[in-house]
Amino acid sequence: MIIHVANPIYDAVFKYLMEDERIAKTLLSALLKKKVLTVQSRRHEYTNGTRDKVSMFRIDFAAQVLQDDGTAKLVLIELQKTWLDTETLRFRQYLGAHYSNPENIAKDDNPDGFATPMIAVYLLGHRVGDIEEPVLYVNHKSYNYEGQEVTKGIPDPFVESLVHNSIIIQIPLLHGQVNNRLEKVLSVFDQSRKDKHNRQVLNIDEDLYADDEEMIYILHRLTSAAANAKMRQDMNVEDEYFSAIEKRDTEIMVRDKRIEEQEIKLAEQDHKLAEQDHKLTEQDHKLAEQDHKLAEKESQIRTLVTALAGKGLSCEEIAALTGCKTEDIKLML
Repeated sequence: MIIHVANPIYDAVFKYLMEDERIAKTLLSALLKKKVLTVQSRRHEYTNGTRDKVSMFRIDFAAQVLQDDGTAKLVLIELQKTWLDTETLRFRQYLGAHYSNPENIAKDDNPDGFATPMIAVYLLGHRVGDIEEPVLYVNHKSYNYEGQEVTKGIPDPFVESLVHNSIIIQIPLLHGQVNNRLEKVLSVFDQSRKDKHNRQVLNIDEDLYADDEEMIYILHRLTSAAANAKMRQDMNVEDEYFSAIEKRDTEIMVRDKRIEEQEIKLAEQDHKLAEQDHKLTEQDHKLAEQDHKLAEKESQIRTLVTALAGKGLSCEEIAALTGCKTEDIKLML
């Protein structure tokens, strides 16, 4: 049966989802590929409905994660969601705040004061370069000088205090493929399921999840969000904001295209002017050569006239021999 649920691509809907501890545990367990025993929401930031501030949703969790040896490990999870591809600096600022926050130093069983291990999760509404994978795990490793991986003593609390792993989710690449648990959970973000008349709504076949209580629970909460008037108002505000962003980006693209066209025209004009300058330079060079030849010819005539005058010839006789005017001969002498 097709049901109509609120689109969790919207910050208001996503916040509503993640405020539910059961759903938070389901999503984080799928992301970490380990069972999350307990999860506690920490200080977080989210959109507040003002058009000039909607750009990034951020929520932090402290989770007890079941390890392979049966023990529980405390992990901090910083989850950030954005639809703008210009938020890298803010990502780094938030991470920096995490590293410098004394609250992130575990108090129990931690006499050396090491920081609690952290994992950063990025839900992106845009693609990252040419990476084709919808989910990318970026994990740090340790190497010796020769480039060989060091495994003895790793993980180490000191090392883990200095680095963190990341999980990057490219929502535009979630196209209905469900090959594992994580892809199944993330399938509720698949934007190919958007209602063609209302992008605030996803049309999902509930029967695809009939055997999965956790997914049915997520769908029911999204259905509840779709029926919530305040939620629809918040989504409308986000739509207004992103419409303004799209309009701004379109205006910038048009402006940049005009500037590019003007630059091309100016470059063409500069090229033509350069060609004209080159032609004028060639003409000046030819004129200079002609002036030089005329000056040489005039010098030769002057030398000849002087020699003939020295032999006693009159100006009239010299003019007759050289073809010059008598007046010019007199001026030369």
